[in-house]
Amino acid sequence: EQHFTQPPPRFSEASLVKRLEELGIGRPSTYASIIKTLKDRLYVRVEKNRFFAEESGRLVTAFLERFFEKYVGYDFTAGLEEELDDVSGGRAQWQAVLAAFWRDFKPRTSEVMAFQPSEVTAALDEFLGAYLFPDTSDGSDPRLCPNCGAGRLALRGGRFGAFVACSNYPTCKFTRRFAQGGGAEASGDTGPEVLGTDPATEMEVSKRSGRFGPYVQLGEGKEAKRASIPRDLPGDLDLDWALKLLSLPRTIGPHPETGAPITASIGRYGPYLAHNGKYARLTSTAEVFETGMNAAVVKLAEAAAGGGRPQRGAQAPLKLLGQHPRTEAEIKLMEGRYGAYVTDGTTNATLPKTIDKDALTLEEAAQLIDARAAAVPPKGKKKPAAKKKAAPTKTPAKAATKAPAKAKAKPQAKLKAKPAPAD
Repeated sequence: EQHFTQPPPRFSEASLVKRLEELGIGRPSTYASIIKTLKDRLYVRVEKNRFFAEESGRLVTAFLERFFEKYVGYDFTAGLEEELDDVSGGRAQWQAVLAAFWRDFKPRTSEVMAFQPSEVTAALDEFLGAYLFPDTSDGSDPRLCPNCGAGRLALRGGRFGAFVACSNYPTCKFTRRFAQGGGAEASGDTGPEVLGTDPATEMEVSKRSGRFGPYVQLGEGKEAKRASIPRDLPGDLDLDWALKLLSLPRTIGPHPETGAPITASIGRYGPYLAHNGKYARLTSTAEVFETGMNAAVVKLAEAAAGGGRPQRGAQAPLKLLGQHPRTEAEIKLMEGRYGAYVTDGTTNATLPKTIDKDALTLEEAAQLIDARAAAVPPKGKKKPAAKKKAAPTKTPAKAATKAPAKAKAKPQAKLKAKPAPAD
C-alpha cells in the first residue's frame, strides 16, 4: 500500500490557542487580541475557519527570525510572560523588568536600523531561499531564470512589496510574486496566454503575470487596458470572467436619495462600492457583479454609520448567510467578544446557546435580528428636552443685567428734582 506524506494541518482559532497554551505564550485575557492583531495587520487570511499566511506575514516573520531571533523565540516569550505574571502579582517591579528587557533590545534595534535596505533584502533572500527556491526534481539550479536561461533569480523589494526578479533586468524582465513561493506552479511571467477576442472591440484578450501578480489585458501597447485577477477567482479563469474584470467599474444605478451613481469595483484592498466619495467594502469578487440597488444602499448606509471608509482590518465573517427576506441586507454570522452573533449591518443579535452556529439557517438569523430590532427602542428622541433646559438659563441672565440699571436711574431723577424749590 502506497503512503504519501501530508503537510501539517492549518491552524484554526481553537487549535492556535491550544498551541499557544502548550508553549506558554499569551494568557486567556490576551489570546483574542493576539488573533485580532494577526487579522488586522493582514498577516493572515481566514478561509473556511483556517489560517493562511499572507505575503506580509511571511516577510515580517522572516525579518524577525533573521534579525531578532532571540526575541521571537518560544522560550524567551514564555519567560517574559512569567515575568509579567510576577509584575501583576506584585512579586516584581515593572520598572526592573522593562529595564532588563530594554538593556539588550535597544542596542540590537540600533544595529538593525543601521543596515541599508539592500543589505536587509539580501539577508532575507538567503533566509527564505528554501521557500522561494526549493530544490528541483531534476537537480537543476532553482535560481536559474526560466526565461533567459542565464540570469540568477533573487528577492527584490519594490513600492508595492517584495517580488522575485532576474539579475539580468532590464534585458530580461522575468518577475514572480513573492506570494507564489517556489515550485513548479511558480512559473512567473513567461508570456501571455490568449483567452479570446473581445466581441465589442475585436481586440485580443490575454492573461499575463507580472511583478504584482496575474492580470488580464485587452489589446497591446500603451493603450492596452489591464485588470488584476483577484485571489478568490480560479487561476484558469475564462474569457467571460476576463471581460467582466476589464469592464469595471460597474454602474449599479442612481442612488434613490441623491441621484448620484453607485458603482462597484475592485481596488488595492479588495472589492468595494462607491458613491459620492463614500465607500463600502464587499466580501467577494462575485458581489461586485451581483449586488443590486437595495443591497448597495444598505451597505453604503452601514459603512457611513461606522465612520465612512471601512477599515482594512475589519473582522471577517464566519459565514455569509444571504440577504434578509424583507430588507435585502446581507446577513452575516460573526464571532464577537462574548460569542457568536448575527448582524445585518444595523442590528446585532446574539446567538442563543440552543442554536448551533454551524447549522444556523438564513430564516433563523432573520428572526433573531427582527426580534432584537423590535426589542430595542428607537433612538434620537431626546433633543427637545435639551432645548427646554437651555431656555431658562438665558432669561434670568437678561433680568439680572437690566435690574441694576433701573435702580440707578431712579436716584438720579430724585437728585435733579430737589434743587427746583430753592430757586
